[in-house]
Amino acid sequence: MRAVLSIGSNMDDRVELLRMVFTEFCEDIVAASPIYATPPWGVTDQDEFLNAVLIVDVEDSPWELLRRGQRLEEAAERVRVRHWGPRTLDVDIVDIEGYSSCDPELTVPHPFAHVRAFVLIPWLAADGAAKLEGKDVSALVAALDPQETADIRCLGLMEEL
Repeated sequence: MRAVLSIGSNMDDRVELLRMVFTEFCEDIVAASPIYATPPWGVTDQDEFLNAVLIVDVEDSPWELLRRGQRLEEAAERVRVRHWGPRTLDVDIVDIEGYSSCDPELTVPHPFAHVRAFVLIPWLAADGAAKLEGKDVSALVAALDPQETADIRCLGLMEEL
């Protein structure tokens, strides 16, 4: 099963927390974006995030993949105090090839992915032909408000940080 994961952190050692996800999925990664510094989305009175996208090919079911990401968040001592607030680690399933779900715990494709520059830009870097619900991710990026993309900076590949 091929899946797109969006990962992010804006607390503690952000690079090391993202590295933990890369390590967990190292055998499954088909493509990975560079790491991007991105402004917070939703709640803006917090530190900037580091974000990346991993495209993985796993044997897990969608629910097993969700639990795998949740275990990584728990290992990073993620606490959900404030919606869209600061977090040590976020592992979101953005899309799963050939799968969709409206379950509140596992909504696929991710309901906000199409408007989140911090997801779309790294995804496009990992896969220049990416599609979300039949739409080119490049077109979704082009349709974003330029202010959404203005402060996003590419920091380099995980191996370089």
